Amino acid sequence: MNGIPDKRKDKRTGKSKLVRRVILIFVVCAVVSLGVFGFRRFMPRGTGGFDSNPGLFPVTRGDLTISVTESGDIKAVKSEVIKSKVESRTSIVNIVPEGTYITPEDVNNGKVLVELDASNLNEQLPQRKIELANAEASYAEAKESHDIQVKQNERDITAAELKVKFALMDLQKYLGVLIAQNLIEKVNQDTNSGIDMAWLLDGASDHNSGSEASQKLRDLTGNITIAQQNLERANYTLTWSERLFEKQYVSETELKRDRLEKTRYEIEVEKAEIALNLFKLYEFTKQVEQLLSDYDEAEVELERTKASARSQLARAKARLTSTEATLSLQNDRLAKVQKQLDACCIKATQQGQVVYSSSTERYSRIKIEQGAEVYYGYKIIEIPDTSKMKVEIKVHENWIDKINDGQKAKITIAAFPDKVFEGKVLKKAPLADPKGYWEPDVKVYTTDVSIEGAYAFIKTGMTGKVEVTIEELRNVLYVPIQSVVTEEAKKVCYVMTNNGTEKREVDTGLFNDNFVEIKSGLTEGEKVLLNPPRWTALESAEKQPDKPVEPNVVEQ
Repeated sequence: MNGIPDKRKDKRTGKSKLVRRVILIFVVCAVVSLGVFGFRRFMPRGTGGFDSNPGLFPVTRGDLTISVTESGDIKAVKSEVIKSKVESRTSIVNIVPEGTYITPEDVNNGKVLVELDASNLNEQLPQRKIELANAEASYAEAKESHDIQVKQNERDITAAELKVKFALMDLQKYLGVLIAQNLIEKVNQDTNSGIDMAWLLDGASDHNSGSEASQKLRDLTGNITIAQQNLERANYTLTWSERLFEKQYVSETELKRDRLEKTRYEIEVEKAEIALNLFKLYEFTKQVEQLLSDYDEAEVELERTKASARSQLARAKARLTSTEATLSLQNDRLAKVQKQLDACCIKATQQGQVVYSSSTERYSRIKIEQGAEVYYGYKIIEIPDTSKMKVEIKVHENWIDKINDGQKAKITIAAFPDKVFEGKVLKKAPLADPKGYWEPDVKVYTTDVSIEGAYAFIKTGMTGKVEVTIEELRNVLYVPIQSVVTEEAKKVCYVMTNNGTEKREVDTGLFNDNFVEIKSGLTEGEKVLLNPPRWTALESAEKQPDKPVEPNVVEQ
């Protein structure tokens, strides 16, 4: 009922609060323990260390190293990349085992590193030789083609004259001899004027002309006449059927039949009239223009053929030059096939250790092995110069602006964890790497860090951890990074005094993974809590259970 408190609900709420308190206390204890262990492990040497109270840390003055730590693959600074130079997909027939060391003697002896399948090229070689032989024959034939060309010119001119004659006959057949001749004369007199189709239709309407167009007009006109007569007869029949139907001498079915018959003949009259109009407007015009165009084109072709004949003798000499060029081209093609055959056998030109591209290229889709298919320009193997090695790391966008060429770095290699190598930043990529599938919102920049010195035991493909020194802070105050929290948009530390815990606002500077610089707000020797109190926020959240507790974080 309204106004009566629900004891069961209060009981559940109390249990919920108790459970949350127990969980929070457990988490806080775990964080404090891990924090104490971590800071004792990674605290800079020479500091005062932790206070005897494990929950406190003295504000320390000293040097603070700001660095970025990333891991990456070890590669050679310079490498000889061997790619396929065969201009088609081919397979690997033989390849030296990965890890083989190429000696100077191997280079001098021309040791074969990779042998690619040359069967297709071997098939092309005879064909190219045949084509070369044909080109030589064509070149010899061109020298004797002059006399043949004279007779060919005569045949071409005769054929062109026949085309003109046949085109004129087709035009006369369609319009009549007299009308066709008059049309040609008018067109020749004024080539820009259009064809007077009305005049041509009047001439074609003369049945005595005996032309194809005249016959077509007669058929179409006759169709209209027949359809009109049929329509008159159907009208007459329908009139009598309607009268007889009124007197019930004919059935309704017969009346409908006569009406349908009248409609059919009306449609036939309309179709016949449309057919005549279409013929006059389109078919007649199209046919006249097509036949006239064919005649004009035949005449133009005749003139073109005559002009071509005059130039054939000169072309015979030009053909000799052309066949000579073809001969040269076939020679080049044969040489290209031979060069491609030579490219199928890749020999050593530099000493070093052989590394397959599939071992260094993370996203390589082709596994380099015997039988693998490669295409033109595909990287097959790499022979790195092991005298100069580098680590290729990915730096997050938050830190990339602080990375500069020449910065010092310390490098550890997973295979040799007890050794620390010196290095420096060689270069950083100007653009971010393409977004990854798993973390599309994370932007990283490829950065190369050199390994100073030459070490025979360092191999490409090993994993190295790089710590790039961003800045060395001298004689600054610092505290553990977890001792600084944000409350009400202010950064504060909790300082242990004789009167208890005091909350104090601080101004922070640079930071690394463990410590943060304190510019103001604290003095050396003061003790800060490693685990600042969060009970107020918890109690506030318990009073407002729907509102989540905001964690205290350090703004970076």
